[in-house]
Amino acid sequence: MISLCSLYLYPVKSCRGIPVATAEVTRWGFLHDREFLVVDEEDGFLTQRTTPALALVETVLDPEGLLRLSAPKVGAITMTLAEPPVRAPRRIVKIWRDTVEAVDVGDEPAAFFSALLERSCRVVRRAADFGRNMAADRVPEQHRPALRDPVVSFADAYPFLLVSEESLADLNSRLEVPVPMDRFRPNLVVRGCPEPYTEDTWKVIQVGAITFRHGGPCGRCVVTTTDQQTLARSPEPLRTLAGYRRGPKKEVIFAMNFLSEQDHGRVSVGERVDVRE
Repeated sequence: MISLCSLYLYPVKSCRGIPVATAEVTRWGFLHDREFLVVDEEDGFLTQRTTPALALVETVLDPEGLLRLSAPKVGAITMTLAEPPVRAPRRIVKIWRDTVEAVDVGDEPAAFFSALLERSCRVVRRAADFGRNMAADRVPEQHRPALRDPVVSFADAYPFLLVSEESLADLNSRLEVPVPMDRFRPNLVVRGCPEPYTEDTWKVIQVGAITFRHGGPCGRCVVTTTDQQTLARSPEPLRTLAGYRRGPKKEVIFAMNFLSEQDHGRVSVGERVDVRE
């Protein structure tokens, strides 16, 4: 039986993730996943690609509705997860090809990240009226009738990223030094696949009451070469993956992007993964 063995949220884009036992599905992805974004002085998004120190920020979801952030040398802060007021200050920010309006969360988070990254930063979040529509060419044609007006949060391109333990084990068998799953920042990790990379073939899967439809393979970048604890970088695992894992555009691939038919519901660790197509 294939089952869901791990779930991860990344409340602040490019900061450390949080393992959770259950996750709520929304129209943007999992609730609180990539809800916050650090931007530079020109309101352009920052990620570990150019700013690896973001990996040092530990994130904790507090049951009282707070997000706690901490990092070496800069201490800790808290941010509310409550819906921001309608009149909260807004910023127009850029993420890849998209320009979107987001809520500025204030001076304390800005000071926290500015001190950590040693540059001027602001922090923004998605609000209820956040609008970042997915480009039509990102949704496979066969799935478009089932996916009405797909949107995404501050994730790179898709709401969900899925990979199997078997695929990571296969990759690690080819490496001199194995890498942990956190290098790939998945949302859903499954186990029980008959072979590595079985998830590449999945078009439609069911986890509990949620139907996920594939969006294609995930092209990988330099973030996978960054040790999430020490920030040390090496050529691996990209160099090894490049030798046997290439996508349709010759990009290096590992893990699969997915979208959800539903915009509400919940999935939990331990649930069965049914491959419908």
